[in-house]
Amino acid sequence: MTDTQLPTQDATTETADVLVVGSGIAGCAAALAAAQEGAEVLLVTKAAKPDGASTDWAQGGISTTRGDPESLKADVLAASDETADPDAIDVLVEHADDAVEDVLLETLGIEFDETGDGEFDYTREAAHSDHRILHVDAATGTHILRPFLNHIDAHDRIEVRQDTAALDLITHEGRVHGALTDEVSDGHPVFAGTTVLATGGIGALYTRSTNPDDATGDGIAMAALAGAEVEDMEYVQFHPTAYAGENPFLLSEALRGEGAVLRNGHDERFMGDYHPDAELAPRDVVARAVETEREETGEVVLDVSPLDFEAEYPAIAEKCHDRGIEGDEIPVAPCEHFLCGGIAVDENGRTSLDRLYAVGECARTGVHGANRLASTSLLEGLVWGLRAGEDAVDSGAEPEIVEAPDLRNSDPDLPERFAAEKSVRLKRTMDEYLGLERDPEEIARASAVLRRLKGEVDAYIRTRTARDLYELRNACVVALLIARAAGENDESVGCHYVVSDGDEAMAEPESPADD
Repeated sequence: MTDTQLPTQDATTETADVLVVGSGIAGCAAALAAAQEGAEVLLVTKAAKPDGASTDWAQGGISTTRGDPESLKADVLAASDETADPDAIDVLVEHADDAVEDVLLETLGIEFDETGDGEFDYTREAAHSDHRILHVDAATGTHILRPFLNHIDAHDRIEVRQDTAALDLITHEGRVHGALTDEVSDGHPVFAGTTVLATGGIGALYTRSTNPDDATGDGIAMAALAGAEVEDMEYVQFHPTAYAGENPFLLSEALRGEGAVLRNGHDERFMGDYHPDAELAPRDVVARAVETEREETGEVVLDVSPLDFEAEYPAIAEKCHDRGIEGDEIPVAPCEHFLCGGIAVDENGRTSLDRLYAVGECARTGVHGANRLASTSLLEGLVWGLRAGEDAVDSGAEPEIVEAPDLRNSDPDLPERFAAEKSVRLKRTMDEYLGLERDPEEIARASAVLRRLKGEVDAYIRTRTARDLYELRNACVVALLIARAAGENDESVGCHYVVSDGDEAMAEPESPADD
């Protein structure tokens, strides 16, 4: 009998009080809070280095309330087009400043940028009514995540296991008992009292994204396949200002918050024609305006001449230089950025499955509704990560050994470039049909394409446990969830913009030669 089928514990069975899957700010916060409550924590992550986590890519900063939680709540709600859950926003704003103070300032000692008189240099971003965002240059995620990882890696109650993917959840009678990892060819079971998913976003479903390449929605897919509820999957946020060329990178909203402006191919500043807040309008409005102007005038640039760009944003300036961009005008285009929906959770990160939690971008807390306010993702991950980690221990659940899924790896050879080529097909479908604008007929067409694609992947995954194949499966599951939610919502709101202009139906995106 293998250790994946053990009915009782023996020397080969691995257990943890709390299993955390993911190493961004939410996963680190959950691990830290659980360990501080006395739990033995195992954190597994696909990332082999910090920049494999989405947090490391976060630029703008982390919002605070600056002592005015009601003002931040109003801005979050307004940016969401009044669709966010007020109770969830209350949790965010009521715990925001304490979380930042206790963890980022006191525990980690993050040195946020300061003014000349030694006060914090709070910045402002789109749809914020005040300067309330703490930042480090425009590379805040990097400056938070790396000290955080070092801190938890040194904690005597936390083991961090890098380059380790979770393949499936271990479930029994509606309860989650841990996860299978890819540490052995047919799956290595880790049995846990509670399991916390903190697996990040879905950027790998699109051709252009600000996410890491391996952001394949793993946690959402695993939870959904196990029967967990998901919500708001149609709300995929596109950032309006990413570099328009190859190897896109984010041009932080802080640039526009401090005075940078958008100009079209006729050198006209145009955002005032779309929204009274111009460049500081909500992200969904700016993204659609940028795309419209690109189509009508040939290009859109972000004019940073009002800023001391090189001095104030050296990290972004360096990326521009690396791509041969000189001068004050940077070509921009919308780019997939953040999933506002995900695994449905409560105020403590509990999902609909017993002993399973979800935090960070893979979770749907209700804070973002149909559109996320800038610089609230790091804050949400921190607040809910801390709450979930503490609650996971308070639940008193202990590891139980149950029969784990029996994964097969009897036929490991895949057709050459199978996963890569199917991934291209997936991305083309998402780009064409489930991007900034969605047509109901095209959503239905996308669903049909994605179902066929998932069927092709499932045919191979039954006898193979390769990580890239499971990532492709997860991406297909999440893509189908997005398509289903988009098809069920005929109202344009926030990130979900429905159009139906009677144009001739579009054909399926051109597929690679393997199809």
